[in-house]
Amino acid sequence: MKQQYVFTTLSFLILLVFHCSTTLAQGPAAAPATPVAAAPAPSGPTNVTKILEKAGQFTLFIRLLKTTQVADQLLGQLNNSNNGMTIFAPTDNAFSSLKSGTLNSLSDEQKVELVQFHIIPTYLSSSQFQTISNPLRTQAGDSGDGKFPLNVTTSGNSVNITSGLTNTSISGTIYTDGQLAVYQIDQVLQPMQIFAPRPPAPAPAPAKSKKKKASVVADSPDETPSDNSKAAAVQNVVLFGVAAVVAAMYL
Repeated sequence: MKQQYVFTTLSFLILLVFHCSTTLAQGPAAAPATPVAAAPAPSGPTNVTKILEKAGQFTLFIRLLKTTQVADQLLGQLNNSNNGMTIFAPTDNAFSSLKSGTLNSLSDEQKVELVQFHIIPTYLSSSQFQTISNPLRTQAGDSGDGKFPLNVTTSGNSVNITSGLTNTSISGTIYTDGQLAVYQIDQVLQPMQIFAPRPPAPAPAPAKSKKKKASVVADSPDETPSDNSKAAAVQNVVLFGVAAVVAAMYL
């Protein structure tokens, strides 16, 4: 009796297992997992202010770039054209060495010119400073004497920069990618047009008029009134003398 119970139980379990296996076999097969490739990180546009922020110690120069909107101009120029760019970035200590109130005394236009004076509209690698021609033309404009001249000289690996008022050297390379080069400088480049403007040339003196003098001479009589008086007096004396002689003859 006990053996029959065990046999019945085993048979029931076998049938149950067989039924479950058949049901699972008839269900839809799971699709194999497909690995998803990671999307490449976007390179993003070249952003000068972010480069300077990452480097640190350029807070004041970044502020000037933003307030003058030169940062937006650079963003467009670097990412919408093949034109290169070279930037001389003064450190915060460089701005601190300026006379107190210097930046506040500048007009909005002068602040734009000051920032643009630190930007060369072409890419210059460190080796190219050896062969460039002076004066360099900056984005501030006219590089003529007394305007915005910028001259570069080299001595070995040292690159020296002068504006006529400021003499400094490149103290490090912050960023370079073949289109944009950003170099650190330890003094603010002061253009002569802003910090030492030449006084305007004096107006030429008016030429003396000779015509008026000539007309005065032409209009003057040949004889002056005093000359006429003297002639009349002599004539009267002569007539008086003749009259006296005639009177004496009849006496």
